[in-house]
Amino acid sequence: MKKILFINTCVRKESRTYRLAQRLLEKLEGEITEIGPELNGLRPLNEDSLSRRDELTARGELSAPELCAAREFAAADVIVIAAPYWDLTFPALLKIYLENVTVCGVTFRYTPEGIPKGLCRAEKLYYVTTSGGPIVHNFGFTYVDTMAREFYGIKETRFISAEGLDILGADAENILAEAMDRQCGR
Repeated sequence: MKKILFINTCVRKESRTYRLAQRLLEKLEGEITEIGPELNGLRPLNEDSLSRRDELTARGELSAPELCAAREFAAADVIVIAAPYWDLTFPALLKIYLENVTVCGVTFRYTPEGIPKGLCRAEKLYYVTTSGGPIVHNFGFTYVDTMAREFYGIKETRFISAEGLDILGADAENILAEAMDRQCGR
């Protein structure tokens, strides 16, 4: 059975991004593990936590509890990220998660030439978002897409969105339903 890792950075109880992601998850087959907005206690890296991670990886202690999130990320067959479109990017929670899972020796390694080489098993990553207006510059997806391909070795990324939900006169529920049908399947 496929392992699906669902990274949910939606903090609103009635999140439209979460609803869109749930529709996608209904279509995927496999065992779903959800990392919720609390990120299972992950915190931004600081001097102490970064030093500890560097010590662990230098000693090859990749099974340490501090690297659990990275191991889980690397072992997933499919990754689904639900991240609302905020300020041309994504919530800070997603950055915190990504900096915690980007671990040399677990999710990537460096070649002798210094080029990152992905170690993740996932073949596909879905990036799900919604926005009140049109998405003109999507720096969030561009960042995640680059990390997926260049660092993690994930070959395929897919962008799923419902846009213009808060434009005056827009039928947000209809836009969301159409995005669900068109991009996630009936």
